[in-house]
Amino acid sequence: VQLQASGGGLVQPGGSLRLSCAVSKSILSESVMYWHRQAPGKQREWVATITSGGSTNYADSVKGRFTISRDNDENTVYLQAKSLKPEDTAVYYCGLHYSGATYWGGGTQVTVSS
Repeated sequence: VQLQASGGGLVQPGGSLRLSCAVSKSILSESVMYWHRQAPGKQREWVATITSGGSTNYADSVKGRFTISRDNDENTVYLQAKSLKPEDTAVYYCGLHYSGATYWGGGTQVTVSS
């Protein structure tokens, strides 16, 4: 299983971005999907989760600003990020848990700066 994150970029504080994570196999409906992020000099941290049943959970730092969703037909998971803050600057990674194994893709850089 391969995952590829995209959609990052440079955005001003208060702006929005939509990150995408393309999955190489049609297994999203049976998987738990994650977004994590890692800021410079910091440990990787969990951002959001969407279960196979569609339940979502968010880190307190992004709750109310970020939304995780998925399109099973397109084999893609999204992270809609709004009201971005400089402290959201990080490399964002998507992950997938399926059949007892967890897979991670390459990250996409998000920089929030004026």
